[in-house]
Amino acid sequence: MPVPTVLAAVHAALPAVLPTTVPGGALSTVDWPLVLRSAPTIALGAVRGTIPLAALSFVGGMVIAVGIALMRLSRNAVARGVGRAYVSVVRGTPLLVQLFVIFYGLPSIGLVINPWPSAILAFSLNVGGYAAEIVRAAILSVPQGQWEAAYVIGMSHRRALGRIILPQAARVSVPPLSNTFISLVKDTSLASLILVTELFREAQKIAAFSQEFMLLYLEAALIYWLICLVLSAGQARLETRLERHVAR
Repeated sequence: MPVPTVLAAVHAALPAVLPTTVPGGALSTVDWPLVLRSAPTIALGAVRGTIPLAALSFVGGMVIAVGIALMRLSRNAVARGVGRAYVSVVRGTPLLVQLFVIFYGLPSIGLVINPWPSAILAFSLNVGGYAAEIVRAAILSVPQGQWEAAYVIGMSHRRALGRIILPQAARVSVPPLSNTFISLVKDTSLASLILVTELFREAQKIAAFSQEFMLLYLEAALIYWLICLVLSAGQARLETRLERHVAR
């Protein structure tokens, strides 16, 4: 085919594959009234669903994490093996699969759990697997001399752990655990797949009604981002306050 003919064909096809307006003109096509009307509903979904779900799951996950971390550090080979297996399974399988196994899989063996408890259980188990390694590393980071000093003044192993070691480990683990919580806030969007009403679920319902999927999903993403910005600022402030109590 002659070159001029090819160029003419390409020129004729360009309008079909390229936008005919400049990017700035896209703003005029945004349904701003819909954005303003939907924002309170989506934000309320975050307040009533996303944040409580993340907070409850994180607390449950931390209880699991401390227990698994102590099992991983135990002198008992069976306890160490169970802890290692738990961490391996949780970290080696997708969170979505874990969520579906609990909500859709357990009813097949006669165990039916409602959406909210299912989501909290799945997220707690997942956080426990990841946070356990953070807690374990934080405990190991405490100098051995702290244990020896506790034993010298007559403390038992359990008391030394609770009064001396864990408080120091908690300070060390704040940054990675804060990142885990921020990630959990975003992961709660998966709960919409089991009909939990949270931020993303509210956006889905409005998008299905209005057919403005791109607009509503971008709005949901913006609210997630704002929540994470606030949490990141709180994390930075907490780390700054903890640094004041660290001996130099």
